[in-house]
Amino acid sequence: MAQTQQAQRRTELAGFLRSRRARIAPQDVGMPPGFRRRTPGLRREEVAQLAGVGVTWYTWLEQGRPINASVQVLDAVARVLQLDVTEREHLYRLAGIPFVREPVSDLEVVGEEVLGILEALNPLPAAVHNARYDVQASNETYRVLWPMTSVVDRHDRNVLYKLFTVPGCCSTFVNSAEELPWMVARLRHSYGNHVGEPAWESFVARLIEESPAFAQLWASGDVAAPGKRVKVFRHHSVGTINLTSSSLSIDGMADHRVVIYTPVAEADAARIERLRAIVDPLIGCPVHGRPLSSVLAEREAAAKHGTADRTAAARD
Repeated sequence: MAQTQQAQRRTELAGFLRSRRARIAPQDVGMPPGFRRRTPGLRREEVAQLAGVGVTWYTWLEQGRPINASVQVLDAVARVLQLDVTEREHLYRLAGIPFVREPVSDLEVVGEEVLGILEALNPLPAAVHNARYDVQASNETYRVLWPMTSVVDRHDRNVLYKLFTVPGCCSTFVNSAEELPWMVARLRHSYGNHVGEPAWESFVARLIEESPAFAQLWASGDVAAPGKRVKVFRHHSVGTINLTSSSLSIDGMADHRVVIYTPVAEADAARIERLRAIVDPLIGCPVHGRPLSSVLAEREAAAKHGTADRTAAARD
């Protein structure tokens, strides 16, 4: 039975690696597109070259042969294939190697250059989203406007998840009735390129389970193309802010984009500046909200408690 399970895992590993390789275009990793490519994405030898491993070894890995893979080698392959944390964990499990989920910084995810661009865009709110609406990095103004995608753990920093699960009274999204259907349609359009991928399937399943509104929109099957949108937000401290969202692709980061929010009018820009000037803004609605300092203090205390628990467990 154990040998059968190992064989099944190797078969799944082979298919997973091939599917990840197929989604990475040569230009995504700084390579020329070339001509007469018979298959989409990178070639095996290109992955091996970029990861610094032997072509034969990587070919055997992708063929599901019973070979050993070290943590360092899998890390290199995961980097080339641009795997997110969930996908990386899946890769490790299929390879039979323990996976430790470590905190990942914005710098490690998007790089110093992209972080510099985000900060240079202040006071315009700007962030890096992937195709699932995960917030991979953001600038100061974005975090002031939408703190609930920055004061939570990285795996919870998702725009759609927050919009569909935060109570309506605490949501700042005014024109959600217009924009949420479009955002879900955009998600489904991107999902077409990722059907069957564990990270995508678990994300969609989680939203369907936790949000009947999302489940209904998802069931409609609507798809939509990207485009410039006007989004309206209301913060109890400053009033309504109208923003036009535009997105730009990022070289070397497939399925990622910089999303920039531009004030529609001077009054909107002024309200952003007033919001930026508040030292300790309220998170949530006036009834259920708490000052940002309280939220951050609770997070820090929880993190310390978790560290203490892990230390005690290690001693035991």
